[in-house]
Amino acid sequence: MVFKKITLIGTSTESFDDAVDDALERAEATLDNVYWAEVDEMGVEIANAENREYQAEVEVAFELAD
Repeated sequence: MVFKKITLIGTSTESFDDAVDDALERAEATLDNVYWAEVDEMGVEIANAENREYQAEVEVAFELAD
């Protein structure tokens, strides 16, 4: 098996958990064979956002097709 890792940044105006879910839902909807994910960093944009925007940097690994 060979895996590839990519980094996604999920966002939410509600919470860090929702930001992680945003990234994972996108990965599962667009990639095949997603095996695992790690949350690398979290941050909150407050300067340019009308409301707080929670951001989660998520590293996703998926198996490459043969």
